[in-house]
Amino acid sequence: MGGRAANGLPPGGVAILGVPFDGNSSFLPGSAEAPAKIIEALNSSSSNLCCESGLDLGADDRWASVGDVWVVSDTFLEDVETAAASLLATSLRVLALGGDHSVSYPLLRAHAGVHQSLTVVHLDAHPDLYDELDGNRLSHACPFARVMEEKLIGRLVQIGIRTATPHQRAQAERFGVETFEMRDWTDETALPDGPCYVSLDLDVLDPAFAPGVSHHEPGGMSVRQVLDIIQRVPGPIVGSDIVEYNPRRDPSGVTAMVAAKCLKELLARMVG
Repeated sequence: MGGRAANGLPPGGVAILGVPFDGNSSFLPGSAEAPAKIIEALNSSSSNLCCESGLDLGADDRWASVGDVWVVSDTFLEDVETAAASLLATSLRVLALGGDHSVSYPLLRAHAGVHQSLTVVHLDAHPDLYDELDGNRLSHACPFARVMEEKLIGRLVQIGIRTATPHQRAQAERFGVETFEMRDWTDETALPDGPCYVSLDLDVLDPAFAPGVSHHEPGGMSVRQVLDIIQRVPGPIVGSDIVEYNPRRDPSGVTAMVAAKCLKELLARMVG
């Protein structure tokens, strides 16, 4: 494959980057603890590293966990963007584990430097299109407003939405966002083609499947529906993030295992 990156991964390999930051959460802290818990669940002896496609990640050297970004609240944008950009500069793909959803903004800033007019497939109960929330323009409720203002991507497709306020509906129209609300979603709905970035907020799932999130929003997707979307996105997945897991609301660890399952299937697509 033409040599190996400095961290031992081949070009085109996938670096799992922890982003333990919840400084822009609006309700409950705790998602900063998520990356370590998701990696722990991924490596749990209660399961294995085989994916539904048959790929055995345990025997595949095209991915690795490369540790966490050291994030300081005042410089979190620069900290996260720099860490992701440094990996992308070595021809790796980045699968980030948040953290609250505000981390998607600097992650996409980094990806915009490599991929022009990228499509983002955003799975979430919330549009995250507020211009500001509680005076904070970097809130985890605002990342996609910032992304669209800066024209970092070519297309934003939001799936699973079920809390859109009038303001966020107006923002979606302003920015040309393609929204599939949960009430209208069917498993046959066509997904966007071409290279894409998948941003998975775990509260897209119904809380019956994923109680370990800060914002419980009933009426969401099943785990099977989310996995099917990951598996049938037509184009290559060139980057992704999994955000908003809150271990403090997950005493049984069931949501950690859900996150790890989604991580495995995203890895299978990204290295496959």
